[in-house]
Amino acid sequence: MASFVEVCRYNKPVPPVLSTSLSICPCRVSIRKTLNLPPFAEYSSLRLVRDAKTNPLLRSLLGRIPVKRRFLTAVSRAESDHLGDDNSKNVEEDKQKKASQLKKRVIFGVAVGLPVGGVVLAGGWVFTLALAASVFIGSREYFELVRSRGIAKGMTPPPRYVSRFCSLVCALMPILTLYYGNIDIWVTCAAFVVAMALLVQRGNPRFSQLSSTMFGLFYCGYLPCFWVKLRCGLAAPALNTGIARTWPIFLGGPPQWTVGLVATLISFSGVIATDTFAFLGGKAFGRTPLTSISPKKTWEGTFAGLVGCIVITLLLSKSLSWPQSLFSSIAFGFINFFGSVFGDLTESMIKRDAGVKDSGSLIPGHGGILDRVDSYIFTGALAYSFIKTSLKLYGV
Repeated sequence: MASFVEVCRYNKPVPPVLSTSLSICPCRVSIRKTLNLPPFAEYSSLRLVRDAKTNPLLRSLLGRIPVKRRFLTAVSRAESDHLGDDNSKNVEEDKQKKASQLKKRVIFGVAVGLPVGGVVLAGGWVFTLALAASVFIGSREYFELVRSRGIAKGMTPPPRYVSRFCSLVCALMPILTLYYGNIDIWVTCAAFVVAMALLVQRGNPRFSQLSSTMFGLFYCGYLPCFWVKLRCGLAAPALNTGIARTWPIFLGGPPQWTVGLVATLISFSGVIATDTFAFLGGKAFGRTPLTSISPKKTWEGTFAGLVGCIVITLLLSKSLSWPQSLFSSIAFGFINFFGSVFGDLTESMIKRDAGVKDSGSLIPGHGGILDRVDSYIFTGALAYSFIKTSLKLYGV
């Protein structure tokens, strides 16, 4: 930036010049660099102190300072005051915007969370159909991310008819899981059909098409099916609490208070506690970045999420009398925490490569379905595997 402002000898401001050029002063030619200033009318409040007749000291001081310097100093002060006002307004607007977004997130989070809680309590076909609908929307969002400009720049996405077929297959997987209990054969057949469709397509088949499609079937379809196995497959009754004896008839009565229901409630609560405590801990104490995949996540916030998840798991395990062992409760809490964080980072990596902030705009203030269920995708599989392999008699 130039070091001074060129002022005409007749005390008239020179029109601003963008670069080194001839000055427009009528009395001389100069090739000095000039400062690009806003129109002089914007400084209507600018006052150069001239009437210093009553103050000899001020008159002597002003006499030593050239008019150019006085003018530039006054302009810079006026401009800094103006910029300061703009900055304060921008900061205030940012605070109001963040407060509005937080309020929207809380309102829509509660509005979505209450029906989800009712679906979990109902179980059976209600839980399965709701999960299938979520899987279908989430798989559509996933394949749109794969086709986005950020990812498609470095790879060839699968054709649209293949992605739509895969979304339909993913939505059928939870239903087949409830009906048959095991869908390994169905998933293998679907993967074979999709692979053949990609290999025999016209044009030039690419490995990136095959890999992104197979991962979509696994990520959006196969993994969520473990929630059906966990909620509906673990039908052993958990009758150690008073809640079981008073379980309402319209929800199936005491026999429907099962290990699967208790485990699902604890897992869901653990994921919510992980997200909530990690957010609050990161805001209050976050200093050290966790990973470049998600710059806003910190080690301090992650540790707070771990503590919150284990505490909530212990409290619920004690009140619901499942699992019986203290060590099993702590391990179950750690499993839920790890699945939540890993799922969140996986979806963050996909969105980062796609160059988008949210996977969709279905839920105001929250983004798409994948933005809300990313922490649950791996958690169901880990929780179910832990209960089946590590807890004797399902922890009852």
